[in-house]
Amino acid sequence: MLLDLLTSRRVVFVGGKGGVGKTSVAAALALGRAGAGARVLLVSTDPAHNLGHLWGRPVGDEPLRLAGPGDLLPRAGAGTAGPAGHVDGLEIDPERTVERHLSAVAETMRRLLPERMHAPAARHLELARQAPGTHESAVLERIAEAVELGEQGYDLVVFDTAPSGHTLRLLALPEQLTSWTETLLANRDRSERFGDAVRGLGGGGKTGRDAELRRILLRRRSRFSRLRDVVTDPEQTGFVLVLTAELLPVAETMEVYGKLTALGVDVAALVANRRSPADAGELLARRRRQEDEHLRRLRRRVPDVPLLDVPLLPGDLVGTAALAALAGRLGSSPAG
Repeated sequence: MLLDLLTSRRVVFVGGKGGVGKTSVAAALALGRAGAGARVLLVSTDPAHNLGHLWGRPVGDEPLRLAGPGDLLPRAGAGTAGPAGHVDGLEIDPERTVERHLSAVAETMRRLLPERMHAPAARHLELARQAPGTHESAVLERIAEAVELGEQGYDLVVFDTAPSGHTLRLLALPEQLTSWTETLLANRDRSERFGDAVRGLGGGGKTGRDAELRRILLRRRSRFSRLRDVVTDPEQTGFVLVLTAELLPVAETMEVYGKLTALGVDVAALVANRRSPADAGELLARRRRQEDEHLRRLRRRVPDVPLLDVPLLPGDLVGTAALAALAGRLGSSPAG
């Protein structure tokens, strides 16, 4: 049962190829855990946000209550003890995130740089706004903030992620940025030792500017190092790969599984979404047999990760009732 498999995790990423139903599965997973009494933060990192469409209300860049105790159907066997569960949601706004990120950097530069360098620094930041990696770095900051917020006030953080390639780049960034920041700190240490030697000859001490820059670098290294540790800890974090049982999504799932494993991220479960019925006419039966063959190929490549079948459901998956029905399916036994 997917919900039970993830009970002990504090952070869950839900990802996969675009269009396979990641957002629906992430929202249903959040709702299912909330029905068992968990306080859940549901975060969309996908620029094409759909949480608001699913819940039928605007969702922004700050946590908004999406479902409270009155909206939840308790899961069978969940009991009544413990705090009442709820789901809060937010959609990371890349543009707002970049603007806030660059404004903070600009303020820091104004404090740390001599006045003659303010104008060149401002021009550099304006160019950086559209530079490759700026959005990813800023969004990663918000992911780290969401994980920290989850540790302070939630039992679970569920990330509804962007399509696979974008998500893999994000998950590789904590290691890269930690190493980059450590290199900067090492360079600062060498510079400070040289400066100390020079000041020893001519007097003077460390400036407040040097100390503040070091504090900023240490804080940044600590944040990204902490995020890396959380994401690669299978006791805390699991990744759920959602797919449809078709040629291209299955091929991409196998590739993403290999890359996540190489990054040290635990793939906790596979969800084969929108499975065709086998007893609704010959056309769908033939499609079901083809899907079965694709999934057998996936199982040969990824034999040890639980695989859950979710059938093609009628109607649109919109609103709490529809998502609760999907959450009930996520509590079903794995397919293999």
